[in-house]
Amino acid sequence: MIIKMISLILGGGAGTRLFPLTEQRSKPAVPIGGKYRLIDIPISNCLNSGLKRMFVLTQFNSASLNQHIKNTYHFDAFSSGFVDILAAEQTRGSDKWFQGTADAVRQTKHHLSNHEYDFIMILSGDQLYQMDFEKMARYHINQGADITIATIPVTAKDATAFGIMKVQKDGYIEAFVEKPPMKELPNWKSEVSAANKKAGKVYLASMGIYIFSKKAIWDLFDKYADAVDFGKEIIPAAINEKRKVASYEYNGYWTDIGNIASFFEANIALTDNLPDFNLFDNVKPIFTRPRMLPPSKFFGTVFRKVVVAEGCIVHAERIEKSVIGIRSRIGNYTVLSNVYMMGNDYFQQLQEVVETDAIPMGIGRHCIIENAILDKDCRIGDNVVIRGAKDLPDEETETHSIKGGIVVVKKRAIIPAGSRIGAPPPTDWTIT
Repeated sequence: MIIKMISLILGGGAGTRLFPLTEQRSKPAVPIGGKYRLIDIPISNCLNSGLKRMFVLTQFNSASLNQHIKNTYHFDAFSSGFVDILAAEQTRGSDKWFQGTADAVRQTKHHLSNHEYDFIMILSGDQLYQMDFEKMARYHINQGADITIATIPVTAKDATAFGIMKVQKDGYIEAFVEKPPMKELPNWKSEVSAANKKAGKVYLASMGIYIFSKKAIWDLFDKYADAVDFGKEIIPAAINEKRKVASYEYNGYWTDIGNIASFFEANIALTDNLPDFNLFDNVKPIFTRPRMLPPSKFFGTVFRKVVVAEGCIVHAERIEKSVIGIRSRIGNYTVLSNVYMMGNDYFQQLQEVVETDAIPMGIGRHCIIENAILDKDCRIGDNVVIRGAKDLPDEETETHSIKGGIVVVKKRAIIPAGSRIGAPPPTDWTIT
């Protein structure tokens, strides 16, 4: 049976919790893993699942996202596949921007009228996971469901941060609560596998991934014309109506890139010996823009658990537990630990540096950088210390932010030689 389904990927709002990474770009356009962007994750999951008709719904700071999609996802003339941008727009039916997840889908209904489909898949543009959507779609069909929600087993500690489903033995959802307090959790346990029970994962959290049958979604939109959000309004209303709302339990890796801390942890986790999110997969590859960059070049650097993208020239003394993005430049005697360096958008010519006497793009010599995110096209001078630490207070300046103990150097920021940001250098470290 051919599954006729269209995927709608939600670009999200202003992304304030990921600021300053979202100061000049939307959340789905934020670089991840040294060479990808967050939007590549849901698109790759769709392509690996055989779903080749996708709309990306955008609203805030969408220029770089539009450019990335335009330059990356091309289908041949004999394919019906596409990845199209649907930006918020004024129409005769609405003169407002997207007011929420459900409103974004409602406002784009007229763009689907020329396509044949039986199901709509709703995805977020800011999550990290590898999932077979075809299996979820066939489960939806076999259950005869109006809506299927992907759920993931979580512990009591994590459950208070999610929408939690009360799931019956037959797989249907009987109740839903948004971020329940700890004292109410015993009432929200669901039937899970023996392995999950042993691990204390007896609560099923919504992953924000939905499949709607065509008739069901438009019926719900007609009935709840003022509802603007799926998780807070449409889904609870469907459950209260006793519609067939099914839970599709997923037991693989999944993380919501909700704030700077989760974004930082997800990137640094890619350096683990066997990371939960596998970039080195023959069956489920992550697609992105082919840049035709040269290989990276190293000059005596000691690497310990490091992911390095293409086009880098590295003279550093030591780099450990870090992700080094495309076209990065790192000077002599520099030490990096727990750093995500996004890299550069272009190669800076040596002649330009000599003629302008400016700080070159990348990291200079004799620097020490720890627990930090360096956004694209940073210029960090010699003898600079940037050190994040858990006890640091939050800070906001023109060149950098400190959030949750992590220092974020802003895109195109210039950090003069000798600067000190965050915690002081180790007592045994000296500049030579």
